[in-house]
Amino acid sequence: MISPWFSLALGLYLLAAGGFTVFIIKQQKWAFRCSYWILVAGFVFHTLFLGYGYYQLGTAPVLDLRSALSFFAWTLAGVYLIVQARFKLRVLGSFVAPLAAFLMIISSAMPWTAGPVKPLFKSIWLTIHVGTVFIGDALLAIAFLAAVMYLIQERQIKQKRLGSMYSRLPSLATLDAINYNSIVYGFPFLTLGMITGSIYAQVALGRYWQWDPKEVWSLISWLFYAALLHQRLAVGWQGRRAAVMSIVCFGVLIFTFVGASLLMGGYHSFSSMGAR
Repeated sequence: MISPWFSLALGLYLLAAGGFTVFIIKQQKWAFRCSYWILVAGFVFHTLFLGYGYYQLGTAPVLDLRSALSFFAWTLAGVYLIVQARFKLRVLGSFVAPLAAFLMIISSAMPWTAGPVKPLFKSIWLTIHVGTVFIGDALLAIAFLAAVMYLIQERQIKQKRLGSMYSRLPSLATLDAINYNSIVYGFPFLTLGMITGSIYAQVALGRYWQWDPKEVWSLISWLFYAALLHQRLAVGWQGRRAAVMSIVCFGVLIFTFVGASLLMGGYHSFSSMGAR
């Protein structure tokens, strides 16, 4: 049975996504304001849902793919609200809200599982680990969305056919700045997530590193973003090259999040975790 709070959050995210779509088409400020506060309300109900899940399980509710997708949607919405308060970039909501709603729809379509949680997972280190990793993932998702917007905007400018999206998207410099800042702030959280994950593995399993498939792919993801950040800071990459590399890096990150857990087994596999 789906929690009423989850259903409310999903419904509000869908409404916000629709409202942000109206905003990007009509360019009416009232559409943005309504959509923004609907998203805030969805985030509040989502927080209540996750808080109750934490109370019930005794640990962070991220132990199966359904819960992990829901948690990702929550961190994405939360990070967006912070970014919006800082940068006042209205159009970003038209990309973030549909992605958060999409993650929630997939989550809602998956079978509900419940039962006792293994003592292994009732550790504060798990909460710290997944909290830092998902905040990093959400910031890097915003970097990905900024990169997609950059390529759309650049294509219209290069073709000298300024379509309907041209006036609706920020300048290339602004999109590049959002991409850069999201990576600069997201990468430390990703790094912190790997460090806290190693500490958690030592506490729970007696070894900092197990060569588990997801650990290996997490390291690969980290190396991709480290290379991108290096090229940004030391070589001066910006614009198209940085945008394309951001999209590639996010593809690797998503494979690590979903593919490595579902296809490669190991103790990070969703089938070996959680409430069973």
